[in-house]
Amino acid sequence: MGELLVIIGLVVVVVAIIGIVVKALRGRTDKSPGRRRDPLAADRPAHGFGPRNLGPGAIVAYGGVDYVVRGSITLRQGPYVWWEHLLEGGDGAQWFGVEEDEGRLELTWWTSRKGLGVTPQREVTVDGRVHREDESGDAGYTCEGTTGLPERGRMRYKDFRTRDGHSLLSFENWDDGGWEVSTGRPLTPGELTVYPAPPAPGDSGYTA
Repeated sequence: MGELLVIIGLVVVVVAIIGIVVKALRGRTDKSPGRRRDPLAADRPAHGFGPRNLGPGAIVAYGGVDYVVRGSITLRQGPYVWWEHLLEGGDGAQWFGVEEDEGRLELTWWTSRKGLGVTPQREVTVDGRVHREDESGDAGYTCEGTTGLPERGRMRYKDFRTRDGHSLLSFENWDDGGWEVSTGRPLTPGELTVYPAPPAPGDSGYTA
Protein backbone atom coordinates (compact mmCIF):
# COMPACT_ATOMS: atom_id res chain seq x y z
CA MET A 1 0.00 0.00 0.00
CA GLY A 2 2.84 2.36 0.86
CA GLU A 3 4.52 1.73 -2.52
CA LEU A 4 1.25 2.51 -4.33
CA LEU A 5 0.97 5.84 -2.57
CA VAL A 6 4.57 6.67 -3.53
CA ILE A 7 3.86 5.86 -7.20
CA ILE A 8 0.68 7.96 -7.17
CA GLY A 9 2.62 10.83 -5.62
CA LEU A 10 5.32 10.61 -8.31
CA VAL A 11 2.68 10.62 -11.07
CA VAL A 12 1.07 13.74 -9.59
CA VAL A 13 4.45 15.50 -9.42
CA VAL A 14 5.32 14.56 -13.02
CA VAL A 15 1.90 15.77 -14.30
CA ALA A 16 2.34 19.04 -12.41
CA ILE A 17 5.80 19.57 -13.90
CA ILE A 18 4.52 18.86 -17.41
CA GLY A 19 1.69 21.36 -16.88
CA ILE A 20 4.13 24.06 -15.76
CA VAL A 21 6.41 23.47 -18.79
CA VAL A 22 3.51 23.55 -21.27
CA LYS A 23 2.15 26.77 -19.75
CA ALA A 24 5.58 28.41 -19.94
CA LEU A 25 5.99 27.40 -23.58
CA ARG A 26 2.57 28.78 -24.46
CA GLY A 27 3.40 32.04 -22.74
CA ARG A 28 6.60 32.38 -24.77
CA THR A 29 4.72 31.64 -27.99
CA ASP A 30 2.01 34.21 -27.26
CA LYS A 31 4.60 36.89 -26.53
CA SER A 32 6.72 36.24 -29.62
CA PRO A 33 6.41 39.03 -32.25
CA GLY A 34 4.54 38.37 -35.46
CA ARG A 35 6.22 38.51 -38.86
CA ARG A 36 7.12 42.05 -39.78
CA ARG A 37 6.00 43.35 -43.16
CA ASP A 38 7.50 45.70 -45.70
CA PRO A 39 5.96 49.11 -44.83
CA LEU A 40 6.18 50.10 -48.51
CA ALA A 41 4.52 46.95 -49.85
CA ALA A 42 2.08 47.54 -52.69
CA ASP A 43 -0.87 46.31 -50.62
CA ARG A 44 -0.06 48.81 -47.87
CA PRO A 45 -0.27 52.25 -49.55
CA ALA A 46 2.86 54.02 -48.38
CA HIS A 47 2.87 57.32 -46.55
CA GLY A 48 -0.84 57.84 -47.05
CA PHE A 49 -0.55 58.30 -50.82
CA GLY A 50 -2.66 55.25 -51.71
CA PRO A 51 -6.13 55.39 -53.29
CA ARG A 52 -7.87 55.13 -49.91
CA ASN A 53 -6.50 58.54 -48.91
CA LEU A 54 -5.97 60.29 -52.23
CA GLY A 55 -9.13 60.94 -54.20
CA PRO A 56 -11.66 63.69 -54.87
CA GLY A 57 -11.92 65.85 -51.77
CA ALA A 58 -8.43 65.14 -50.42
CA ILE A 59 -6.11 68.05 -49.59
CA VAL A 60 -2.49 68.03 -50.74
CA ALA A 61 -0.35 70.58 -48.89
CA TYR A 62 2.79 71.48 -50.85
CA GLY A 63 5.02 74.54 -50.89
CA GLY A 64 2.80 76.44 -48.46
CA VAL A 65 -0.32 75.95 -50.63
CA ASP A 66 -3.27 73.66 -49.95
CA TYR A 67 -4.51 71.98 -53.13
CA VAL A 68 -7.88 70.26 -53.39
CA VAL A 69 -8.10 67.05 -55.42
CA ARG A 70 -10.91 67.64 -57.94
CA GLY A 71 -10.68 64.30 -59.68
CA SER A 72 -8.55 61.18 -59.95
CA ILE A 73 -7.56 58.97 -62.87
CA THR A 74 -6.59 55.34 -62.37
CA LEU A 75 -4.42 53.97 -65.18
CA ARG A 76 -3.76 50.31 -65.84
CA GLN A 77 -1.18 48.83 -68.19
CA GLY A 78 -1.10 45.07 -67.75
CA PRO A 79 -0.26 44.40 -64.08
CA TYR A 80 0.88 48.00 -63.47
CA VAL A 81 -1.40 50.59 -61.88
CA TRP A 82 -0.74 54.27 -61.28
CA TRP A 83 -2.76 57.41 -60.51
CA GLU A 84 -2.99 61.01 -61.65
CA HIS A 85 -4.88 63.53 -59.50
CA LEU A 86 -6.18 66.89 -60.77
CA LEU A 87 -5.47 69.62 -58.21
CA GLU A 88 -7.07 73.01 -57.73
CA GLY A 89 -5.16 75.78 -56.00
CA GLY A 90 -2.14 77.90 -56.85
CA ASP A 91 -1.45 78.89 -60.46
CA GLY A 92 -2.11 76.81 -63.56
CA ALA A 93 -3.36 73.27 -63.99
CA GLN A 94 -1.51 70.97 -61.61
CA TRP A 95 -1.50 67.18 -61.56
CA PHE A 96 -0.06 64.93 -58.87
CA GLY A 97 1.21 61.52 -60.01
CA VAL A 98 1.54 58.48 -57.73
CA GLU A 99 3.16 55.24 -58.85
CA GLU A 100 4.69 52.12 -57.30
CA ASP A 101 7.66 50.93 -59.35
CA GLU A 102 9.31 47.69 -58.21
CA GLY A 103 8.36 48.39 -54.60
CA ARG A 104 9.46 52.04 -54.69
CA LEU A 105 7.00 54.91 -54.29
CA GLU A 106 7.34 57.51 -57.06
CA LEU A 107 5.65 60.91 -56.66
CA THR A 108 5.58 63.53 -59.41
CA TRP A 109 4.28 67.09 -59.63
CA TRP A 110 3.02 67.96 -63.12
CA THR A 111 2.06 71.30 -64.70
CA SER A 112 0.09 71.41 -67.96
CA ARG A 113 1.95 73.37 -70.65
CA LYS A 114 -0.16 74.53 -73.58
CA GLY A 115 1.31 76.31 -76.58
CA LEU A 116 4.84 74.92 -76.30
CA GLY A 117 4.71 73.79 -79.91
CA VAL A 118 6.70 70.60 -79.29
CA THR A 119 5.96 67.05 -80.41
CA PRO A 120 7.37 63.68 -79.26
CA GLN A 121 10.81 63.08 -80.77
CA ARG A 122 13.96 61.33 -79.64
CA GLU A 123 15.05 64.51 -77.86
CA VAL A 124 12.86 67.49 -76.91
CA THR A 125 14.16 70.79 -75.54
CA VAL A 126 11.87 72.61 -73.10
CA ASP A 127 12.82 75.48 -70.80
CA GLY A 128 16.36 75.31 -72.14
CA ARG A 129 16.86 71.69 -71.05
CA VAL A 130 17.21 68.62 -73.26
CA HIS A 131 14.79 65.81 -72.43
CA ARG A 132 15.33 62.31 -73.79
CA GLU A 133 12.66 59.66 -74.17
CA ASP A 134 12.48 57.41 -71.12
CA GLU A 135 9.44 55.17 -71.70
CA SER A 136 6.25 54.95 -73.72
CA GLY A 137 3.13 52.83 -73.95
CA ASP A 138 -0.65 52.85 -73.67
CA ALA A 139 -3.04 52.21 -70.81
CA GLY A 140 -6.72 51.97 -70.02
CA TYR A 141 -8.11 54.51 -67.60
CA THR A 142 -11.10 55.14 -65.32
CA CYS A 143 -12.05 58.47 -63.76
CA GLU A 144 -13.55 59.62 -60.50
CA GLY A 145 -14.68 63.16 -59.76
CA THR A 146 -13.91 66.03 -62.17
CA THR A 147 -11.12 65.36 -64.69
CA GLY A 148 -12.41 66.70 -68.01
CA LEU A 149 -12.32 63.16 -69.43
CA PRO A 150 -14.93 60.45 -70.05
CA GLU A 151 -15.57 57.94 -67.29
CA ARG A 152 -13.27 55.46 -69.01
CA GLY A 153 -11.12 55.17 -72.11
CA ARG A 154 -7.55 54.69 -73.33
CA MET A 155 -4.45 56.82 -73.22
CA ARG A 156 -1.10 56.74 -75.02
CA TYR A 157 1.95 58.31 -73.42
CA LYS A 158 5.60 59.17 -74.05
CA ASP A 159 7.67 60.20 -71.06
CA PHE A 160 10.97 62.09 -71.19
CA ARG A 161 13.53 63.20 -68.62
CA THR A 162 16.78 65.14 -68.45
CA ARG A 163 20.03 63.32 -67.87
CA ASP A 164 20.03 64.24 -64.16
CA GLY A 165 16.35 63.23 -63.77
CA HIS A 166 15.39 66.55 -62.16
CA SER A 167 13.18 67.72 -65.04
CA LEU A 168 10.43 65.58 -66.57
CA LEU A 169 8.35 65.95 -69.72
CA SER A 170 5.22 63.99 -70.60
CA PHE A 171 3.15 63.69 -73.77
CA GLU A 172 -0.30 62.15 -73.24
CA ASN A 173 -2.93 61.38 -75.86
CA TRP A 174 -6.35 60.70 -74.38
CA ASP A 175 -8.73 58.80 -76.67
CA ASP A 176 -6.88 59.99 -79.82
CA GLY A 177 -7.54 63.62 -78.94
CA GLY A 178 -4.01 64.79 -79.72
CA TRP A 179 -0.92 65.21 -77.59
CA GLU A 180 -1.14 67.14 -74.33
CA VAL A 181 2.16 68.32 -72.85
CA SER A 182 3.14 68.61 -69.21
CA THR A 183 6.40 69.34 -67.43
CA GLY A 184 7.12 67.79 -64.08
CA ARG A 185 9.53 67.21 -61.27
CA PRO A 186 9.98 64.25 -58.90
CA LEU A 187 9.04 64.66 -55.24
CA THR A 188 9.86 62.89 -52.01
CA PRO A 189 7.09 61.98 -49.53
CA GLY A 190 8.47 64.42 -46.97
CA GLU A 191 7.87 67.41 -49.25
CA LEU A 192 4.10 67.32 -48.93
CA THR A 193 1.24 66.26 -46.69
CA VAL A 194 -2.00 64.54 -47.66
CA TYR A 195 -5.20 65.11 -45.70
CA PRO A 196 -7.38 62.13 -46.67
CA ALA A 197 -10.47 62.37 -48.83
CA PRO A 198 -13.84 61.45 -47.33
CA PRO A 199 -14.74 57.78 -48.00
CA ALA A 200 -16.80 57.03 -51.08
CA PRO A 201 -20.42 55.99 -50.42
CA GLY A 202 -20.57 52.28 -49.70
CA ASP A 203 -16.79 52.01 -49.61
CA SER A 204 -15.84 48.75 -47.92
CA GLY A 205 -12.35 48.36 -49.30
CA TYR A 206 -10.17 49.05 -52.30
CA THR A 207 -9.08 46.68 -54.98
CA ALA A 208 -6.70 47.77 -57.71
